[in-house]
Parts: sequence; structure tokens; C-alpha cells
Amino acid sequence: MLASFDTHLFWTALTSSPYWRGALLALALTAAALSTAVVGGFFLALGRESSSRAVRTLVFLYNWIFRATPTLLQLLFIWNALPQLWPVFAGTWFTPFVAAYIALSLNEAAYMCEIIRAGLLSVDPGQELAGRALGMKRRRILRRVIVPQAIRIIIPPTGNEFITLLKLTSLASVISLQELLTASQNLAAVKFQYVESYLAALVYYLVIVSILMAVQSRLERRFTWTSRRRSPVLAPAVPAISQSDAR
Repeated sequence: MLASFDTHLFWTALTSSPYWRGALLALALTAAALSTAVVGGFFLALGRESSSRAVRTLVFLYNWIFRATPTLLQLLFIWNALPQLWPVFAGTWFTPFVAAYIALSLNEAAYMCEIIRAGLLSVDPGQELAGRALGMKRRRILRRVIVPQAIRIIIPPTGNEFITLLKLTSLASVISLQELLTASQNLAAVKFQYVESYLAALVYYLVIVSILMAVQSRLERRFTWTSRRRSPVLAPAVPAISQSDAR
């Protein structure tokens, strides 16, 4: 079976323009979607802890819908059904990349909401009480006290979400986005050599994800907050908020 493997076709595909352009497109889509999802997820996380029951209900419904339905279904709905619901999406500007960006951003925001919420809840409530005692407003407490500490918890799982989202971009091949999987499918349809075509795409994914895993591992070592990093004897007995933070 291995004798039929076309090494020349494999290396040609591996270095071809459609493959590396598809890989770059997948990375660009992942970065754009995750950036938007982080911003959206932050406000959704604040909504989950809102004092308004209506806001909490809306956020719950959003997370429920996007976490309970398949990402592929959401992508197809955005691409096929949205132009029928709102004619503005029937314009030429609504490309497969834009549709994939919208679908993946909305989907990922639901997951980032829970990640960010967990990070915010991990901060000792005493920190906020100390900030209020110093006369700080809620917005300043978030910006100066809670968020900087929550980032240590949020960054590692966010790196994992980046890797997951990169692989989810392959779903955009169903709406003809010319990403990496589409390039391999096009080559396989022309050459009828499926092993070489898909193996080249697999190599791209393995290399990219391996690099991202290494970056994620480094971030985890850099930002994970463990008890071993501070001495029990030297640990402060009061919340670490200075008078200057209230300015």
C-alpha cells in the first residue's frame, strides 16, 4: 500500500501556494474571531454577575444557544439563513470569511464568557471590599484590582481555546472558504490522491498546533499563580491595594 504513495505530489502540495495561504487564512480567522470573542466574553461575564435579573437571563440564553448547538449548524445558519432574514447580508461584502468570522466569534464568546467569569470569581472578594473602602468605583476596581489578577487565571485556558478555534476553522470549508482543508479537498478532487492531499494538510495542522502548544505552555509557566511563588511568612495579611489605587 505504501508503494502507491506519491512522494512528489505530497511535497508539491506541502509547499504549494494554496496550502500555505490556506494556513495563513486559518490563522488570521482564528486571531480575529478570538480577539472579538474575548471582548464579547468579558461583557457577557459581567452580565452573568449583573444585579439585573433580565441581564442575567439574556446572557444565560445566549450562552445556552451557542453552547448547546453545533458550531457547523451555526456557521451554515449565518451563511445561508442570515441573508434571507436581513437583506443587508445579501451584499457582495458578505464573503465566506466574514460569515465564518461572525459565526466563530459568536460561538467562542459563549465559551470565553465562562472562562473570564471563572477568572473574575477567582479573585478574593475582599479585594473589591478593600477597593470600595478606599472610595474606588466599580469600574476602577475592575480595571485596577480584579482584572489584573484574573488575567493569571484567564490566559492559560484562552491559549487552549485558540488552538481549538484554529481547528474549528476547518468547518468553514463547507461554505467554500479557501482555508487549509479546502485546499486539500480541491487537490484531492483533481488528483484523486487522497492520502497525499490530506496528509499535507495534516502536517500543516500538526506544525501550527505544536507551535501554539509550546507558546501556551510558556504562558502557563509565566502567568499561573501558585502558592509556591510566594512565601507563607511574607504573604501580606491585608488585601494588596495601595492608597494610590483610589486616585
